[in-house]
Parts: sequence; C-alpha cells; structure tokens
Amino acid sequence: MLIRKFLMTVAAAAFAAGPAAVVHAQSWDMPTAYAPANFHTVNIERFAASAKEATGGKLSLKVHSGASLYKMPEIKRAVQTGQVPIGEVLMVTLSNENPLYAIDGMPFLASSYADARKLWAVQRPHIERLLDAQGLRLLFAVPWPPQGLMTNKEVKSTADLAGLNFRAYDKQTLRLGELFKARPVTIQAAEVAQALATGKINSLISSAQSGVDYKAWESLKYFYDVQAWLPKNMVIANKAAFDSLDGKVQAALLAEAKKAEEVGWAASGEVAEATKKTLAANGMSVQAPAAKLVAELNELGRKMVDEWLTGAGADGKAVVDAYRKQ
Repeated sequence: MLIRKFLMTVAAAAFAAGPAAVVHAQSWDMPTAYAPANFHTVNIERFAASAKEATGGKLSLKVHSGASLYKMPEIKRAVQTGQVPIGEVLMVTLSNENPLYAIDGMPFLASSYADARKLWAVQRPHIERLLDAQGLRLLFAVPWPPQGLMTNKEVKSTADLAGLNFRAYDKQTLRLGELFKARPVTIQAAEVAQALATGKINSLISSAQSGVDYKAWESLKYFYDVQAWLPKNMVIANKAAFDSLDGKVQAALLAEAKKAEEVGWAASGEVAEATKKTLAANGMSVQAPAAKLVAELNELGRKMVDEWLTGAGADGKAVVDAYRKQ
C-alpha cells in the first residue's frame, strides 16, 4: 500500500510538472553496409559524434558498419518499419521501387563531381517527396567516387568484356552486364570480396574506394578510370522517430546532416585520387580507358538513359530535362 501510494505521488508530480520538465535522451541504432575504414562510414561516425555533441547528449547514434546489423537490401525497410530509426542506403538499389532512385546510376549521364552536384540539385526534391510518402525523411546524401571498370584481363573495347562474370547490384548494372554480353551475377557489397576470391565474379564497375575495401588486387589486374557514374549513399530517418525528438534536437540533427553532406562530398573527391594510388601500389594496372572503349561506353550510356526515360514517367523526364538545361 505504501509503495503504491509513493508511485502515485511520483506520477502525479511528474504530470503536474508538465512534459517539458523531463527530456529523455535517445539512442538510435544506425546500420550501414560498408566497412569501418570506408570514407562513407568514417563520415557517418563523424556525423554521429557531432550530432551527440550538438544535441548535448540528448541523441546518440550507434553506427553498425559492415552489414553487421542489416544487409544493404534490408536497411530501408528496417528504417521504414521502425525496426531502427536511421540508416544508410545506396540509392540506386531502390530502383525497383521507383525509377527516380536510379538516375545517378545512369552510365555517363553525370560523370564528374560538378555534374553530380547539378543532378542532385534537381533530383533531391523528388527523392524527398518519395521518402516522405513512405514515412521517411532524407537527412543527407554523399556520392561515391567516379566508378571505374575492374577486370582480370586487358580491355580495349566492350567486346573484351563478353563472357566475363560481371558483378551486378541493381537494375542498371544488371542491364549494363547484359549489354556487355557478360554474365551478370548479383552480389551485395558485403559479399564482393568473397565473390572475387572464389572466382564467382571477375569483373565489376565500382569505385577505387570499393576496390581498396575488397582488396581487388588479390583477384583482379586492371582498373580502367572510365568515370562511369557517381552513385550516392543517402542517410534516411524514420519520420515518426524524427518527429518524436525535441524541436531543438531536430534542428541540431539537421544542421549536422547538412555539414556531413558537405564534408562527405569533399572527402569523396579526396578519396577518388588516393584510392587509385592504393590500387596501383598494390600491383593493379590503373589506366585511362582506350578511346574505342570510351566511345562504346558512351553509346551504351545513351542507350540506357533512353531506355530509362521510357519508364521514368513525367518526373523522370523533368529531372533529366532540368539537369541537361543547366
């Protein structure tokens, strides 16, 4: 009886004090598919530390790297359903949901950082609307370095890619493999190193950063700097979880997200050059592509963009038109 009376007194006092009297600290699990040393993960760890400091410890983000909590294809769904409040996703892997997620994976549409920024400026509002309709909030997005072609043999034209086991991870890379007359094999990021080691794949288009992550030099010999596209990772939050935060905490988190995007873009550019040197230092032949290969890849890129536009609807056409007018 005394215990019950005590608890009722405490509850009544808390109610009388009002909801603003107590601010509960929150801890959010944050899954990502990439290795701890990957620049995306490093940037996210920095974002997590800055967010905790900026919110005075009212929000802590615990980063789970290397697909240790969820694999890449599972992360968006986990955030959307509230299994975790925040996570990082490679945007192009969502292209089955909506073509607009695929646009920064279109070969040779935007092949430089300057062009990638222009594309993101026109793409972002559309992505924010898509996510909002699913109970999600975009916090920031950071591009991978320009994608290169890695193979176990010398490549002077697309004909040299025929028959190779080519890594695919979304609709675009699957289609590209088909156009190469290669054998596309779907492999997620956390499984690429093993797939290379076992010979399941012997070619892929990926960044030099990923090549370092996978220790590609142990299985592949060539990196061709074709600068095919700059796909973006995006950090998304569950909208209900975000809305549950105190207003000042929300503002601080958004401010740190904006900083993380700028820092991430700068880091991507630095990593692009540094990781190519790392590949070369470990024995890979890092080369500019042959003129014939460039011409053929550009032609395939135009074909893929045209194919994409046929199913992208009015929004997809609006994004591409706005980008090309800049």
